[in-house]
Amino acid sequence: MSLAPNLPIMTSRQAYDDADALIRVFGAEAGIEAAERADIARSRGNHLHFCHWRQIERMIIILSVDQSIGTVH
Repeated sequence: MSLAPNLPIMTSRQAYDDADALIRVFGAEAGIEAAERADIARSRGNHLHFCHWRQIERMIIILSVDQSIGTVH
C-alpha cells in the first residue's frame, strides 16, 4: 500500500518553515504543539489557521520519518 495519497500538500514555504521551527523548538513534542495550535484556532473559529496547523502536524510526522516516502525521482 502506498502512503502517497495521504501525504500532506506543502502549499507554501511558510508551511515548511513553521514545521521546521516547531521541530527545532519542541523536538519530539512538535506534533503535539501543532495539534494544540490547531485546536486553539478551531475554538476561535479560525478555520484557515486550523487547517494550516493540522497540515503542519502531518508534515512534522513526515519530516520525522527516516526514510523516503512516496515516489522518489
